Amino acid sequence: MPATRRGLIGAALLATPALAQPVERYPDPAVQILDPSFSRYRLALAGVERLWTGARWSEGPAWFGDQRCLIWSDIPNNRQLRWSESTGQVDIFRSASNNSNGNTRDRQGRLLTCEHLTRRVTRTEPDGSITVIADRFEGKPLNSPNDVVVKSDGSIWFTDPPFGILGYYEGEMAQPELPTNLYRVDGQTGQITLATGEVGRPNGLAFSPDESRLYVVEAAATPRVIRVFEVDGATGRLSNNRVFHQCKEGETPDGFRVDVDGNLWCGWGMGREELDGVRILNRDGAPIGHIRLPERCANLAFGGRHRNRLFMPASKSLYALYVNTQGVAGG
Repeated sequence: MPATRRGLIGAALLATPALAQPVERYPDPAVQILDPSFSRYRLALAGVERLWTGARWSEGPAWFGDQRCLIWSDIPNNRQLRWSESTGQVDIFRSASNNSNGNTRDRQGRLLTCEHLTRRVTRTEPDGSITVIADRFEGKPLNSPNDVVVKSDGSIWFTDPPFGILGYYEGEMAQPELPTNLYRVDGQTGQITLATGEVGRPNGLAFSPDESRLYVVEAAATPRVIRVFEVDGATGRLSNNRVFHQCKEGETPDGFRVDVDGNLWCGWGMGREELDGVRILNRDGAPIGHIRLPERCANLAFGGRHRNRLFMPASKSLYALYVNTQGVAGG
């Protein structure tokens, strides 16, 4: 596929404020147990930390363990930000970022990014050049790729709702030419195929630890729904589309990641303040825990040396919490 070069920008450090709500006692009351089964995942001596604030709308975090940093998107500000674990500082990783949204790493450690403005999925190569992974399907431009994950076979899966072409705040207004599909890009040939068109405005997505299931948020549903598909290990075909979790009024899942026990850690909120944060669902779809944040959380990522630190970009800020589990490797 064609590649274009684009430099990575290391701008001046952005100011890092004091904590918005310092933890005054342990265990942190912001980490709520909804079912006794969640108790094992809460660390009694760990609390929610606000690491930085100053974004317009934070999304799409990806952890880079080799660089000890987190990269995430500030969509309306058209930039990608980088938080350093070693210094605690935030700088600008890339500007302009084409109104980037979801980010992840492929199995070779390269950054994959969903771009609203250019309506494509790209890969940042080790030398800083940009490779276009997908920008069209059957000759028509994509809508606005939203979130992306990579399977262990190297295939790239991404959702394509219209949010980036509905106005000028997170992209540019345009008429959609394709349905809001979920796509798969073959890790060997680069061929893009339709994974499913059965989810209205698909948003966040993630595989189960054994990759036998694929979870997808259906953003067109009111209230929203998290769906689950069975994944054929040999062909990658999806089947048995069904409801995994039916949200209630005001519950708005967006992006999520899965831990090694198969629990979903979901960005949550938007409707009522008490729902803002992260909702944890077990492998059966039942809510077992909640992490309350003073802002609506859109997406999250596990990071740190042991993948046991939950990073939560939430509206204007970046939060973190150590938990007693690990995120799935490669997620």
